[in-house]
Amino acid sequence: MDSKTKIVVLHTKELIYTAVFALLCILLIVLLFVMFGPGHTDKKQTAHKQYTPGTYTSTLTLNNTNLEVEVSVDSSRINSIRFANLDETVTTMFPLIQPAIEEIADQIYDTQSLDAVELSDDAPYTSQIILNAIRQAVEKAAVNKTAASCISLIVFYPSTIR
Repeated sequence: MDSKTKIVVLHTKELIYTAVFALLCILLIVLLFVMFGPGHTDKKQTAHKQYTPGTYTSTLTLNNTNLEVEVSVDSSRINSIRFANLDETVTTMFPLIQPAIEEIADQIYDTQSLDAVELSDDAPYTSQIILNAIRQAVEKAAVNKTAASCISLIVFYPSTIR
């Protein structure tokens, strides 16, 4: 007989290492596809809202003092957030109110969204009240899509006089 028999020796330890390495490579490829695939969109692109340009106010009450939060918007961006009537008495009674609105405003300018705002650990209650007042002012500025997309047609019928 001329056939030569070959014997192959496989070590189980090497097979296990090879299988684990192959699974990790496949997992990495799937993870990269999910993270950077065609369905991935940036939050800043999806958070594009439409507003009626102008300056809108909302009132918030702190210790029997009414403060007006003023939000200025153009057609697609929130441009300015500030207190309209903040005086020394209020800043003395609430020293964290001005830094809180500045921190919230900076976050809103960056993301153009009220949902991604992280409240301050120093004054969470005050920050939440300010955020609610900003949300009310932005809701006043938001374009009502159903009203904006409706086109009113008025049809005049000639009246018949007999």
